[in-house]
Formats: sequence, C-alpha cells, structure tokens
Amino acid sequence: MNGQTIALLGIALCVLFCGTGSALALFKTGQVASGVLSEDGKKFAKVLILAVLPATQGIYGFVLAIIASGGVEAGMAAAEGLKILMATLPLTIVGFTSALFQGLTSVSAILAVAKDESISGKLILFPAMVETYAILALVISIMLL
Repeated sequence: MNGQTIALLGIALCVLFCGTGSALALFKTGQVASGVLSEDGKKFAKVLILAVLPATQGIYGFVLAIIASGGVEAGMAAAEGLKILMATLPLTIVGFTSALFQGLTSVSAILAVAKDESISGKLILFPAMVETYAILALVISIMLL
C-alpha cells in the first residue's frame, strides 16, 4: 500500500466515524425531541439547541479531512501516509464516541426540558462538556498534521 492510499484511508475513516457518530446521535435526539414537541410545540427553540449539539463532531471530521487532504500527494512515501493516518486517529475515535455520548446526554436534557423548560440554559452545560473532548481531539489532530 502506498503512502497516498494510507493517508486517504485515515482521512476517509475520520469523516466516516465522525459523521456516523453524529448521525446516530442526531437520530436519537431527533426522536426524543419529536416526542417532546408533540406534547408542547412552544418548547421548540429550547429543544432544538439540545437536539442538534451532536452534529458538530461530523463537522469536525469534515474540517479535518479538508486540512489533512492538503498534505496528500501522489507517490508519497508510506511513512508520510502513515503520519497522516495516525494524526487523524484522535478525532476519528474521540469524534465518534463523543458524538454518541453527547447524543445520550442531550436526550436526557431534552427529557428534562419536557418537565421544566426553565432549566434549559443550565442543561446545555452537560452535553457541552462532552463536546469539549471532541474539540480537544480536533486540536490535537490538527497539531499532529
């Protein structure tokens, strides 16, 4: 396997895992948000913010792919391709897992908003804390590139 193929594999896996994690999490938050809104449509704005939070990991994967693809060249050495693959791994793994767990945390927050919408501002903190690790992984992956 040549370096270009190895690098493209790392980039593709990052986009695939980050996007899949976000899609699965958004599926779950969308389900719960739909149920809450069917009972009280006035909570839309508060529920929407919590429901879309897990989308960011997919965006981070896309951004890293654009940045990393600038280092991919035809005929590059396998070692250079391996460096790009390794640099994408932090976001690939943390992006996927943090999206899933952020989705679960957002689901809990959405259900709490269903009971008391006045605490929605406080509840956003919990899924945002999970987001922190995706941001840290993105920064590390960019630094490694």
